Amino acid sequence: MEQAKTKNNAYYRLLTRKMILTIIMVSLTPMILVSSIILYQYHTSYHEKVQAHLNELVLKHKQNIDNFLKEKLADIRFLAETFCFDELKEASFLQDRLEMLQQSFGPVFVDLGVVTSQGLQVAYAGPFRLGKALYFEADWFKKAMQTRYFISDVFLGLRGLPHFIVAVKDNWMGEPFILRATIDFVAFNDFVKNVRIGETGFAYILNRDGNFQTKPFFDIAPKKRPYREFLKIEEDDPQKVHIVEKADDSGKKIIYVAAFLKNGDWLLVYQQNHRDAYLDLNRTIIVAITIIVFGAIGIVFAALFLSKRMVNRIAMADHEKEMMNKQIVETGKLASVGKLAAGIAHEINNPVAIMVEEAGWIKDLLEEEEFHKSENLEEFERALKQIKTQGQRCKEITHKLLSFARKTDSRIQETQINDLVKELVALSEQRAKYSKITIHTNLENNLPITYLAQSEMQQILLNLINNSVDAMEITGGELTITTYSEGDGIGIEVSDNGRGIPEANLSRIFEPFFTTKPVGKGTGLGLSICYGIIQKIGGQIEVESVIDSGTTFHIRLPVKGPPER
Repeated sequence: MEQAKTKNNAYYRLLTRKMILTIIMVSLTPMILVSSIILYQYHTSYHEKVQAHLNELVLKHKQNIDNFLKEKLADIRFLAETFCFDELKEASFLQDRLEMLQQSFGPVFVDLGVVTSQGLQVAYAGPFRLGKALYFEADWFKKAMQTRYFISDVFLGLRGLPHFIVAVKDNWMGEPFILRATIDFVAFNDFVKNVRIGETGFAYILNRDGNFQTKPFFDIAPKKRPYREFLKIEEDDPQKVHIVEKADDSGKKIIYVAAFLKNGDWLLVYQQNHRDAYLDLNRTIIVAITIIVFGAIGIVFAALFLSKRMVNRIAMADHEKEMMNKQIVETGKLASVGKLAAGIAHEINNPVAIMVEEAGWIKDLLEEEEFHKSENLEEFERALKQIKTQGQRCKEITHKLLSFARKTDSRIQETQINDLVKELVALSEQRAKYSKITIHTNLENNLPITYLAQSEMQQILLNLINNSVDAMEITGGELTITTYSEGDGIGIEVSDNGRGIPEANLSRIFEPFFTTKPVGKGTGLGLSICYGIIQKIGGQIEVESVIDSGTTFHIRLPVKGPPER
């Protein structure tokens, strides 16, 4: 005996180890594969999203800056084309035009000047003393004389402050002249610096020589080699945005996004640390990896717990199997006891019936006048009443013995199915409520009365209700009981939206000892007993079920009259 027990323990330990390894492998492998694929796709998608966002951001800002420059040039062009040289060369008139521009656009326009083809500024309006200034040798003047419209690079000039010129060339009496305006560098610089994303993202403008046209948000040194070469820009497409990821001198990875301005003369550059740009992505990856690690740990612990629990249940099932074999033997004995109980009940019933009848006869005798004067009359009546009470009690006991022996209970009685359903619903509502299950009834009025054993009908309906509640115990749901007339019979439907019964099990659910419930929660006899009772009274029971949709039991009962007496 001890050796067999040791052997069984070794078998269960080996089974536990195999189950743990199987659960871990089956659970972790798909989780790691799926997580890796999802993270890779998310990384790619997020990378494309960031680049698309930066592309759109720089392109939009490029358009805003180009529009800003075009608007300022259009304002000066309007003055040059609207007023003649004689009007513009008047200092007071030019001052009025400057004030008008500043009122309309703010301090963007610093000053205005009219310059002859010899480079002499013949009229000036502004805060500096630049009247009669000579620009013949100025680089911007030489370039402005070669084209109709001109926007210079940022330079210091005579005033010693960074600024750039917007100039329009026009003719008066066959002689060209230039109307120029100085654009405030601070306002323009703030306009460009407005592009800020994260902690390290900022924008600046370079000219063709790689010189800054705006002051960067952070102090950075221009590259020794041209920025076109550094950013690998090989074409001058004014609408294209170039995105490059490179490491700086300190080894940090930087994202550069560049687009041309002013017909290719300027280059708008936005840069941001790679880590800053993809901060949310990195955080998501860290969170995902953390979840995966904790998930893996959870799977390992769950594998240990479930494997031990399942092996314990297997051991219990094996033990219960042994016990069942013993119970089969006991069942044979019980059948013999049932036959003996039936015989005893019949044997006792007859003497008890005679005793009750004799007691009734004696009571009739006591009604005669000669016994009325007896001093013990009341005692006789009390004794007869006690005999009748105990006789009735014996009759009930023998009836129960017969019910046990014949596997039946109760007598045939007049039964209203609707009343029976209402009683059972009231009985089951409390348990259903705790399981978040709602019970609905759809009872047909004026349902025919039938005669059957109410306790058997209660057993059938209660069993079906309990099965439905068990099916929805975890998830909750709805249980509907419907009654209706069906030809010469009564129809009953018990329907739930629980987990359903697999198709492979539908043909077996009425078999004795077949159950899908955990060990200890079901005997596999409930539906078998229901089927037997319904067949006995001449009815029918059918089942329909869809996985994850629910189960419906259809019962058809014949309408029977009162039993013959």
